[in-house]
Amino acid sequence: MKKRWLLNLLLLAVVVGIAVFLHLQPQAQAPAAKFEVSTLKMADFDAVKAEFPAKAPTVFEKQNGYWMMRKPYAARADQASVQRIISIIAATTATRLPLQDASKYGLDQPVLKLTLSGAKGDQVFSFGTYNPVTEEQYVGYAGQVYLLAGQYSEAASTQPIEMVDKMPLAPAERKQLAGFDLAHLEQWEANALKVQLATDGKWAVNDPKAKPTQNELNEWMDFSWVQAQAVSVEFYTPDRKQTYPSFEVLLRDGKKIHFEKLQESPEYQLARPDEGIIYHFSNDTGFTMVNPPINLQK
Repeated sequence: MKKRWLLNLLLLAVVVGIAVFLHLQPQAQAPAAKFEVSTLKMADFDAVKAEFPAKAPTVFEKQNGYWMMRKPYAARADQASVQRIISIIAATTATRLPLQDASKYGLDQPVLKLTLSGAKGDQVFSFGTYNPVTEEQYVGYAGQVYLLAGQYSEAASTQPIEMVDKMPLAPAERKQLAGFDLAHLEQWEANALKVQLATDGKWAVNDPKAKPTQNELNEWMDFSWVQAQAVSVEFYTPDRKQTYPSFEVLLRDGKKIHFEKLQESPEYQLARPDEGIIYHFSNDTGFTMVNPPINLQK
């Protein structure tokens, strides 16, 4: 009987201990409410304008489903850069306040005004000061103020030259690739090299000593001309009096895109005169772009 009594006391002590432990445990807090800045979609827009107090605005417009920069330069835009700017429409935050006193949040004189335009009209986002505690930025939109991470204003404030497409060929041109005329590059002048892709998807090389494999040429074209991006780009005005080694990219519609080789080392520089852009590649990448694996036999 005594043993059973002791056992019951022991069990009671265990139960009480567990109850005390659970009572003293920190209570799980309900997740903070998240507010969506908008229910808009990227497909709703065909124009983007970022305005700043002390510099020229950056303007993009969608053309044939592809973003183009209109200001401060006229150029193909880096698509990911524009999408990062527009991504503010999908932002969420735990802080949403009524916009009653714009000056309180620095929204009376915003550091950035972002206007997204499309079928649903103009959607204007104003960027103000930063909250000193959370280091988030006050953003005004549709009569509300949101605290958002600084990444949204940083995306729109990127230097315009960094938002120019670093691919030497436009998407439509990459789909039309049909060959390369390399005859005016010094290493290929002797055999006036031309490599062409037939309608059946087979490569042909005009040099009878060449013994290329289809897979190697396909991989070369994909790496060098479909995927390769320049490290950086710059604008320039072509000098018609200056002659450089050159080559042409051939498209299926008969178009030829002319490139000039400005420099080989320490970096490879290819210029596209029709767009007024110089593409800066690493030496290895640039060399590979103009030297297809044709496997010349002695």
